[in-house]
Amino acid sequence: MATDRRDFLINGGRALLVASASAAVALEHVLAGTPEHAPGYTMSEHWWAMTIDIDRCIGCGNCVRACKAENDVPREPFFFRTWVERYHLTADDVDRPVVDSPNGGFEGFKELYRPGDGSKNFYVPKLCNHCAHSPCVQVCPVGATFESPDGVVLVDTTYCLGCRYCVQACPYGCRFIDPRTHTVDKCTLCYHRITQGLTTACCEVCPTDARVLGDLKNPSDPIHAFLREHTIHVLKPQMATGAKVYYADLDGSVR
Repeated sequence: MATDRRDFLINGGRALLVASASAAVALEHVLAGTPEHAPGYTMSEHWWAMTIDIDRCIGCGNCVRACKAENDVPREPFFFRTWVERYHLTADDVDRPVVDSPNGGFEGFKELYRPGDGSKNFYVPKLCNHCAHSPCVQVCPVGATFESPDGVVLVDTTYCLGCRYCVQACPYGCRFIDPRTHTVDKCTLCYHRITQGLTTACCEVCPTDARVLGDLKNPSDPIHAFLREHTIHVLKPQMATGAKVYYADLDGSVR
């Protein structure tokens, strides 16, 4: 019994040390202060989110291509910071959609269904949801994944072990291991752009304004009117992650 208790205390102490080290690393990120090369930007004055209007998305793939180019995402299939899925609902079965996403929607979508047959097609852009209660942050053993004070979930690749814990923990499937660096990669909301007053690459090239970056701490930001005027959904609400990608009028068949 004494031995079991001693082992329990030793193992518990080790776990506490790991947790403390992880917290210290995350705190180091936060205390870094104003992002480099962004004079005048104060993180505590912003809380970033994104809105996606499903009715406006045409599945052109501009956002996917712009994201890969802007953020040097591997060009091979299966590596995406953002991608687009097409949902097809037939008149006979509106609860079980056929979903496809050829190469993440990088080249758009070829027409597969004829209009007028009672079916319904719509497109759903997906990306990191920059959760306020991020499962990926909670499981990272070294604090490489962390939440910035302005609401963006980021990764410091100098600390990342490539252990894949965060990849498995993310309920939205938005993380991958970069084959070139063997560290985790994901959407950063183009943090290098938004801290300099620009919008994200995907929002900038969207021809229909289906995607819009918003600052929830800015009372004059149009995001507030958008959230009031639409029926808003988040992906996998049962996970209670505090997702900050808000979908307008999202069909209930989307998982």
